[in-house]
Amino acid sequence: MKTAAPCYYHLDVEVSPDRVGQVRRILAAHLRLWDLETLVEPVCSGAELLLKAIDEHATDKNTSIEMWWNGQHLITAVGENDCDLRPDQDLRTCLERIAAMSDGWGCCATGTGSKVIWFSQRARAGERVPLVPVAPRPRLREVLQVPREARAAALAGEARASDGLLEEAR
Repeated sequence: MKTAAPCYYHLDVEVSPDRVGQVRRILAAHLRLWDLETLVEPVCSGAELLLKAIDEHATDKNTSIEMWWNGQHLITAVGENDCDLRPDQDLRTCLERIAAMSDGWGCCATGTGSKVIWFSQRARAGERVPLVPVAPRPRLREVLQVPREARAAALAGEARASDGLLEEAR
């Protein structure tokens, strides 16, 4: 089951074609550690798209990757340090694909001119572990004698016996 404890992970990496696959495996391992197996593919695919686009278009290959899990949403952010990289032009197709595969996304500039691109994935209620049918356990009434029936029979027997004793005493 998905854990509700908040989780955070940060990774600084210099992007290269070899490192993209390594980063994907690292992110997947953390998601599995957090018991978020169902989010591995969309999150790793989105991060991989961003890293490949940064490798292709950016001059500064140093990036930071962060993941936050709050119990309902997983937010993945990739920060790049290239002031000349324009998401609306250079990363347009990458961002279109991320928008199609995520629940939300955005891009914001920092004070230094670098940009942070983030996307979120929601843990869906339908992705829960299926319940296994269990044989019903006997209820308390089925296990114990119902006291009314036993008591009523005993009282009826006592009443008959006491009636007989009363008649004999007369």
